[in-house]
Amino acid sequence: MAAKRGGGSKDRGSASGGRPGASDSVDAPRLVARDVLRAVRERDAYANLVLPGLLRDRRISGRDAALATELTYGACRSRGLLDAVIEAGAGRPIAEIDGALLDVLRLGVYQLLRTRIGAHAAVDTSVAMARAEFGAGKAGFVNAVLRRAGEKTVEEWVEQLAPQDPVGRLAFEFAHPVWIAQAFADALGARAGELRDALAADDARPAVHLVARPGEITAEELALVTGGEEGRWSPYAVYLDGGDPGKLEPVREGMAGVQDEGSQLVALALTRAPLNGPDGGRWLDLCAGPGGKAALLGSLAAIDGFHVDAVEPAEHRAELVRKSVHGLPVDVHVTDGRDSGLTPGYDRILVDAPCSGLGALRRRPEARWRRTPADVAELVTLQRELITAAWDLLRPGGVLLYSTCSPHLSETVVVVADAVRRLGAEQLDTRDLLPGVTDLGDGSTAQLWPHRHGTDAMFMSALRKP
Repeated sequence: MAAKRGGGSKDRGSASGGRPGASDSVDAPRLVARDVLRAVRERDAYANLVLPGLLRDRRISGRDAALATELTYGACRSRGLLDAVIEAGAGRPIAEIDGALLDVLRLGVYQLLRTRIGAHAAVDTSVAMARAEFGAGKAGFVNAVLRRAGEKTVEEWVEQLAPQDPVGRLAFEFAHPVWIAQAFADALGARAGELRDALAADDARPAVHLVARPGEITAEELALVTGGEEGRWSPYAVYLDGGDPGKLEPVREGMAGVQDEGSQLVALALTRAPLNGPDGGRWLDLCAGPGGKAALLGSLAAIDGFHVDAVEPAEHRAELVRKSVHGLPVDVHVTDGRDSGLTPGYDRILVDAPCSGLGALRRRPEARWRRTPADVAELVTLQRELITAAWDLLRPGGVLLYSTCSPHLSETVVVVADAVRRLGAEQLDTRDLLPGVTDLGDGSTAQLWPHRHGTDAMFMSALRKP
């Protein structure tokens, strides 16, 4: 969590960024942040997709782009805490506040409580934003709410507003729905005392992870070229402090890509799993979109003269896969993985199943407030169907690697236990497929965590067909 306000960065500039209704006293970064919050609220847009386009269109870069990014992602992540403070300051429920005005309030309260931006800049720019769009009356309301919000530190607001039960209090403090915090606690099991660290890591902005394409560039070379640092766990990972990785020459030329180190480890685990019998070089990525794992698998397959089939049912996502695997021995099939029509006999199959995404909330700031427990139940059915379809395509002695970007027990160990029971699968010790990676949990599955490994919370389990 960012340090509380007080004597940090000053208000930026006075450019309006060309927005209708913008005020000369409101700078372009804050207007961008407001407009992304509006798109997320009104259109269910994804902040990480909308923000780069707005920054590009309005020609915002450098420190201003960094400020816009911090305000946008921070306000999206912190919505639950911000809304509770706004309700306390306004004396009315969130539902009774106009949505466009709420965007301005969330942006202002975030600056007051979770950044080092001075109170004067946070309040005045928010009031000016409201006045430019709504007039003096609503600007006065914004002013009153923000001044009440600024009367307490974030710690004092937590003390006043947070639930009293331990999980609920931590969920409030680190801006997570309670059900997600409880799912993390359940997944941590006997180490549920790490919940504070897990939620804090999930509430922080993650580093950028690059993957060096095998056969094109090494991680050492990529780190030297980009000024990054070689990864801890994957031999192809490089960490960057920030910036726009799309502008890096190795990324533009296809020698590297943007991929969380945990996702790299999933692909590597599949290639390392021991088969019964020789590897015939037929690999399958049954849930390939948007293509990061398919590209890494394709790069590794190319070294040995192997081949990868990649399945993606949505055409627009299949096109992303095609771009990712360009020049690699990968064929993309636009079809449903549950009924792909592919010929059985694969040596290795990756089922990186559609899931709740609870393990990547730090990279998708608004997602935590969109998901519900009901979503998990629907996804579990799909996950089981995909494993069954993959099993039918796997040769005897071949390996299926099941993975999710979620630690939720219903999507992980419960799904795997069901597959072992129904299919008679041999469960391999997945931890053995991740040499050097520590603290992967008990049992034969592997669970990564942001607070332990600096990766997304990827789960994986390797199953061999008798």
